[in-house]
Amino acid sequence: MQEERTVKYANDTITVLWRPDRCIHSAICIKGLGNVYDVRRKKWIEVNADTPEQIANQIDKCPSKALAYEWNATTFQNS
Repeated sequence: MQEERTVKYANDTITVLWRPDRCIHSAICIKGLGNVYDVRRKKWIEVNADTPEQIANQIDKCPSKALAYEWNATTFQNS
C-alpha cells in the first residue's frame, strides 16, 4: 500500500496538513479564506495570513477532509 502524500504548512501555532489525493476541489477553503488559500501562489497555503483559530474553523468545513490541522506544542506552554 502506498503512503498518502501530505504537504505541511506551519507556523509556531498551527500546522496545516494538505492531502492532495483527497481533494475534491470544492473551493470552500478559497471562498472562506482567500487570503490564506490562493492557488495562484506556489505555496498556496499561507498560515500567517489569518489567525490560527480562523484557519482551523475553515479547515473544519472541508468536505473531503483533504485539509486538516494540528496545534503545535508551543501553543500550550504554561506562562
